[in-house]
Amino acid sequence: MKMSQNTPDKDEDQTSTSQKTISLPISRVRLIMKSSPDVNCINQDALFLTTKATELFVQHLAVSSYNNRAKQETKSLSYSDLANTAEENDTFQFLTDILPKKILAGDYLKSLEQLQEDDADF
Repeated sequence: MKMSQNTPDKDEDQTSTSQKTISLPISRVRLIMKSSPDVNCINQDALFLTTKATELFVQHLAVSSYNNRAKQETKSLSYSDLANTAEENDTFQFLTDILPKKILAGDYLKSLEQLQEDDADF
């Protein structure tokens, strides 16, 4: 049985289909993965699955933050909504260092002075 030259290869067809199902740039995910000293080469399937998993995680974080936001009358999502979700939801607790709650510089300086006073008392 002879195959036609115009018939797309199965792998090429799957690659173009998989590219359409994700919206994060695969090249950026590859760059981040390669930044690890433990990674020598990256399998295309692993790259696709990591990209898709990252996309689904970000979507889950955004939806959870949107549903738990303080200002229900607005349809936007702010940094503080993400930070509150990271702090209050056990699932996202590991993000508290990456998404800390914003505080005013004056409040930070006051808390820093308070810590120094407490240390001086001991």
